[in-house]
Amino acid sequence: MNISVVIPLLNEEESLRELHQWIANVMQVHSFSYEILFIDDGSTDHSWDIIETLSEQYLEVKGIRFLRNYGKSQALHAGFEKATGDVVITMDADLQDSPDEIPELYKLITEQNFDLISGWKKKRYDSVIAKNIPSKLFNWAARRTSGLKLHDFNCGLKAYKNIVIKNVDVYGEMHRYIPVLAKNAGFQNIDEKVVKHQARKYGKTKFGYDRFINGFLDLITIWFLSKFGKRPMHLFGALGVLMFFIGFTSAGYIGVMKLYKLAYDLPAILVTQNPWFYISLTTMIIGTQFFLAGFLGEIVLRSRRDKERYKISDTKNF
Repeated sequence: MNISVVIPLLNEEESLRELHQWIANVMQVHSFSYEILFIDDGSTDHSWDIIETLSEQYLEVKGIRFLRNYGKSQALHAGFEKATGDVVITMDADLQDSPDEIPELYKLITEQNFDLISGWKKKRYDSVIAKNIPSKLFNWAARRTSGLKLHDFNCGLKAYKNIVIKNVDVYGEMHRYIPVLAKNAGFQNIDEKVVKHQARKYGKTKFGYDRFINGFLDLITIWFLSKFGKRPMHLFGALGVLMFFIGFTSAGYIGVMKLYKLAYDLPAILVTQNPWFYISLTTMIIGTQFFLAGFLGEIVLRSRRDKERYKISDTKNF
């Protein structure tokens, strides 16, 4: 199969039929073999009813329905597990991503051998204050920390080799950083393509201002994991040993000075009355805790990860 189109969605009943027809037209014109995977992330409208109807009418349409809203990352994870196409395209269900971009994205993956192509919505139709400015700040920070020179990390329209989506673990809210996850997994041939941004035709956006706060927190997380995720002892152990050494040395110095003053009948206070003694003791305790945190992190990494991510209530055509 040439292409798998993975579409996470939440309450997009107005756009689903139009989106399906648009994708189908593009695929037929270019003679692609394809499948469309709709992942219903706990919609409360009639989105699943429409997906069921489409799957009954068209064999290439498949659906996955979550019992409740788990988030876009979990929806993409479910779609990636089921996708079988040589090239996997992700897009949003709100018609703001244009299926007309699919053929060019496919060529970049298959003919120019890119591992991942990320869409760049250079001209946007969103609110400047609500989305454009925060997005620019967010993307700047992502470029600085990840080393990837992409302009739009959070664009829903992306293309991947199948092997890429089978080797990245999209969890939490890490869908914004799939290019970074792919880079950390060893895929280096990553680039971007300018794509059209359509104005929203139906409904309203599902994202609030909190997504930018969460995005920056996730960015810190992924930066830390990329640096020390496979070797936590290298960070926590080093910090622990350093702090314990500083605290132990300081406490030893305090003790030696006490003995020195006693030996020469110099005025001296009790060690327990010296505030620096407690600072040294606290430093040693914190150093021990850092060391234990690194040790526990190493144990956790060697333990079997819990794979329960979400609960699926229904599927279609799998």
